[in-house]
Amino acid sequence: MDFSAGIFLQVLMDGVVLGFMYALIALGYTMVYGVLEFINFAHSEIFVIGAFVGAEILLGLESSGALATLHPAFVILVLLFAGMAVSGLAAMGLERVAYRPLRGAPRLVPLISAIGASFFLQDFVRLVESLWRNTFYLTYPTLDILEKNLSLGMGVEVPLKSFLVIATALAMLLGLYLFVNKTKLGTAIRAVAQDPDAAALMGIPVDRIISLTFFVGGAMGGAAGVLFGLHYSLINPYSGFGPGLKAFTAAVLGGIGNIPGAVLGGLVLGLMEALAASYLGILTDGAFGAEYKDVFAFAVLILILIFRPKGLLGEKVREEGA
Repeated sequence: MDFSAGIFLQVLMDGVVLGFMYALIALGYTMVYGVLEFINFAHSEIFVIGAFVGAEILLGLESSGALATLHPAFVILVLLFAGMAVSGLAAMGLERVAYRPLRGAPRLVPLISAIGASFFLQDFVRLVESLWRNTFYLTYPTLDILEKNLSLGMGVEVPLKSFLVIATALAMLLGLYLFVNKTKLGTAIRAVAQDPDAAALMGIPVDRIISLTFFVGGAMGGAAGVLFGLHYSLINPYSGFGPGLKAFTAAVLGGIGNIPGAVLGGLVLGLMEALAASYLGILTDGAFGAEYKDVFAFAVLILILIFRPKGLLGEKVREEGA
């Protein structure tokens, strides 16, 4: 039974990396729910689009020979910005086509539309990649610098790509916080989230602000998709289902509609999953292995929601009659 400090710290680092990945995806659910009180179940496919954009750019650079000559930091920035831009625009298009015509309809209607959009985007990505590359399973080319390990002491070796995920996630979360709380557009988003009718009377273009919210949420998902591809290498059109479901769980765990809650929920879920995968088999003497990590994580979620239904930091919704 190995509970040494080195192994434990390694597990914690893996959990933090996974948690920040979930947090970035969860922000897309949270942004949309905070404004429309609606769950965008096609957000996991927006995440996948970002992953494929990053893969196509990397594969193009590799085939042209430019990948070996460009600075890795420049390449990573190009991948992130391209993934964010394309995923953000895809999310805006999704809102315009699948959700805006249904605004004001019973909540079940846009939910069904979101599920249909999710299946459509999965098969659309599969069709495009099949026609373009004759395969829809892509492997990210390796950036050598990201494969190097950094020693933290006590036998803990962490690849630089893990630090890339953490650093990028922290920078984007800080940027999102400043955008939402310190800019006029952020103020407009919060006004629409609070009371869209009153915001419209004050001259705020509600439809544009909702589109902007989808863009921001989609951009977060696109960045997470690129980081996912760089970290785990293999992607396919269905790669978003698992992380998307976990990110939605993280958003609910932290408090749906609550941006800090999405971050906290992602970290809690990532740590629980990493700890369960590493120690569940040891603690149960082999009765339950790493394959039960999802069961453990969702069981803890159920227990938390039984005693605190609005999540760890509370659910943020509109005040009726405000």
